[in-house]
Amino acid sequence: MTSVPILADPAWLEGGPEGSIVLSSRVRLARNLRGHPFTHRANPDERAHVFETTREAIAAAPSLAGAEIVRVDRTSSLDRQYLVERHLVSPDLAAGSGPRGIAIGDGETTSVMINEEDHLRIQSVRAGLDLTEAWKRADRIDDELDAVLDLAYSKEWGYLTACPTNTGTGLRASVLIHLPALMLTKQISKVLRGISQVGLAVRGMFGEGTEVMGNFFQISNQTTLGTSEPDTLGSLDRVARQILDHEKSATEVLLKNARLQVEDKVFRAYGILGECRVIASQEALSLVSALRFGLSAGLIDRVDLGRLNRLMIETLPAHLQKRAGGKLDQVERDYRRAELVRGVFSS
Repeated sequence: MTSVPILADPAWLEGGPEGSIVLSSRVRLARNLRGHPFTHRANPDERAHVFETTREAIAAAPSLAGAEIVRVDRTSSLDRQYLVERHLVSPDLAAGSGPRGIAIGDGETTSVMINEEDHLRIQSVRAGLDLTEAWKRADRIDDELDAVLDLAYSKEWGYLTACPTNTGTGLRASVLIHLPALMLTKQISKVLRGISQVGLAVRGMFGEGTEVMGNFFQISNQTTLGTSEPDTLGSLDRVARQILDHEKSATEVLLKNARLQVEDKVFRAYGILGECRVIASQEALSLVSALRFGLSAGLIDRVDLGRLNRLMIETLPAHLQKRAGGKLDQVERDYRRAELVRGVFSS
C-alpha cells in the first residue's frame, strides 16, 4: 500500500484576480493513446501499459519536471478521498479499478490524471479568474506529451475521447465561483437558468455529480466539437464576469436594504468559528462562506482570504484524518475540526 504524504497548501488557494468571489479557474484536456482501448474497455494489462507509457512521457516533460506520480489504485480509501478533496483527482478516478494514477506538479497547479475516463486528463488550475494562464500551462503540457505520445486524433473529429461530449478539442474549462449574495437575494435560480441557456453547465464544488456546498458553484463549458479553444475560453470568461457583476450588484442591494442582518450573519459566523467545541463539515463550510462574503463586502478585516480558502480544504473529513494519522469517527472529526478552526481564529 502506497501512502500519500500530507501535501503543502495548494498555490491556487492564495487568491488571484477577482479572488474574493472566484476561488479558481481550471482547464482540463482529455487525451487518449492511439491504438489502445478506452479505459472502461481495457483489461488490467492494457491499463498497466497505458499507465507506464504515460508515466515515461510525463517524466520527460519539462513542464512536469519533479512531478510526483502516485499510483492511486495502491493507496488507501482515505488517501484517495484526500486527493479528491484537494481537487487533484475526480471521484470517478478515486472509485475506479485497475492501474490508475495522478502526476502532481508545480504546487498542485498542474497535474495529469492517468486512466480515468480517458487515458490522460491534463489539468491546470490558477487562483481567481485566470482562464488564459490556466490554458497556456495546460496547452504547454499537452504539446510536450504529444511530442512523445501517439495521441488519438482525427482530422475530421479532433481528439477522440471515451465520451462523445468531450470529442473535438477535449477541453473542459471551469471556474469555481462563490455566490452568497445571489443565494441570499434568491436571484440564483434566474442566474443559473441564464447560464444553462448559453450552453454552460453548473455543477457542485467537486465537479460532475457533486452537490453545491458553501455557496460555491462550478461553471463550465459543455461543447467541445465545432468550437475552438479560444472561443470556448472567451465565452466562459465573459459569462463569469457577468456573474461577478450580478453578485456584486446583489451585495450592494443587501448592504443597502439589510445591512444589519448581513453584519449579524458575518459576525455570528466569526464568533461561532472562534468558540465552537464541535462542528460538522457542512456547517464549517457554511460559516467560512459567510466570512468570505463579509470580506468581499468590506464588513470584516479580521481574517485573511487565503487563510479562509485553506480552511475550506483543511476542515474536510479526509484532511482531518490524514493529520490525525488515521481514521476518525464523526464525533472525533467534529471535535478536531472545531479545535483547528478555534486555533485559526484565536491567533
